[in-house]
Amino acid sequence: MRSHIASPRRRARWSVTGALTGLLLILTLPGALPSAAESLPRRGSAYMGIGVLTHDNLDVLAEDAAAMASQTAATVTSAENATRVTQTEGVDVSSYQGTVAWPTLWNSGVRWAYTKASEGTYYKNPSFTSQYDGALKAGMVRGAYHFATPDTTGGAAQADYFLAHGGGWTKDGKTLPGALDIEWNPYGDDCYGKSTTAMVTWIKDFLNRYKARTGRHAVIYTATSWWTQCTGNYAGFAANNPLWIARYASTVGTLPAGWKVQTMWQYTSSGATVGDHNRFNGALDRVKALATG
Repeated sequence: MRSHIASPRRRARWSVTGALTGLLLILTLPGALPSAAESLPRRGSAYMGIGVLTHDNLDVLAEDAAAMASQTAATVTSAENATRVTQTEGVDVSSYQGTVAWPTLWNSGVRWAYTKASEGTYYKNPSFTSQYDGALKAGMVRGAYHFATPDTTGGAAQADYFLAHGGGWTKDGKTLPGALDIEWNPYGDDCYGKSTTAMVTWIKDFLNRYKARTGRHAVIYTATSWWTQCTGNYAGFAANNPLWIARYASTVGTLPAGWKVQTMWQYTSSGATVGDHNRFNGALDRVKALATG
């Protein structure tokens, strides 16, 4: 919309009454002022890494450059060393990708995949079955993930919903344990209105229920900056839950407290065919080992 700004001389002629009248007209016109709701995505539309570019990547390139400039062979961190071992390419998809060209991905070297199954206790991916089965048919090891919304329902309830809509695990060597996508809230407050203590409790409830019902520890997908802000950099899950770190850069960077290495790394949202590409920290036999349990 073009803006017409009156000259100082013309503005001087406006009366207080006229200004108030104009303001009232603007406020009463439908859609004259954008509402907060109009700028937010619709519930159910979230996906892995929805907040990474906006929240986490503003300074990541500068951080990488500074780290590389000061780094010597003796000061390479264990996390950065871990990214130098054999890596196995993977992808993650949601309803946005619709029909996925799994054979194309396989031919490019992709060997594992995660598909969004659910969100909160109100959304299931309508493309889940075709995407999940398609990855398996192409020869990949595959798993399902749940986008957490801690402000809507409890952690245990969301774990149950996830399990009811594709998030289960089978000891067949082809099914990876379910993943909890816990990151920035695309619908409101970054930390879903929770204190760090309350957030940790919510995550525990989800993970405990998933473990009780499947016998497996769920994977945790997150970004270090979100984890630090919203859990207080809680270290208590590192002993059991594999870490899937989100960082669109040349290295994984600093990991959340407790984890010495990442199991998976989402390193870009602009990869071939589907966008989100990941690296498993190990060869294909390690991917299959995680699937086997």
